[in-house]
Amino acid sequence: MKNYYEILEVNPKASNEIIEKAYRVLIKRYHPDLYTGEKQIYAEKKIREINEAYHVLTDHFLREQYDNEMKKQELLEKEEFYGQQRQSRNERASSATRKKEPTLEQTRKKPKVGSLGSMLELTKDLIHDLTKNREKRQHLKEMTKKDMLAIVLTIIVVILIGIILWFIPFTNGWMRELLFENPLFNWIGKLFS
Repeated sequence: MKNYYEILEVNPKASNEIIEKAYRVLIKRYHPDLYTGEKQIYAEKKIREINEAYHVLTDHFLREQYDNEMKKQELLEKEEFYGQQRQSRNERASSATRKKEPTLEQTRKKPKVGSLGSMLELTKDLIHDLTKNREKRQHLKEMTKKDMLAIVLTIIVVILIGIILWFIPFTNGWMRELLFENPLFNWIGKLFS
């Protein structure tokens, strides 16, 4: 990510007036008409960078976004740096103190297929899976109870709102029209009668 503050040669806390002055000075310094050949190409490139930096840093919203991105990048760089230092320190410490010993999984021998040991291992795995599934089923039951309670409460609230609207004179006519003249409600009434 380009550092626009370095491009405009200003402090990150610089005001818009200072940025404006720095912009004008740099535009005069790198104006392409002052140079020839490769220096002119470099000056044109530099002018584009200066214009881009000026555009971002003078717009309050863009500057705020840019500053936030710069902070994020600095934090990531610091985390990366300290992470690499920690990792190299841990690697040095672990390689000096740790001997290459096999893990518990590596030392445990797998039973032969068809033997009593393999049957016990399979049974143990099945029981473990069943207990996991029991916990999942219990969690789903609890969630279903909560969902049903929410649905019942929603229906009760809708009915209460309908009753309240029925007794308000302003909405009574609208409610009568909705209930008695609506084909959908007439069809639902015929189903239950």
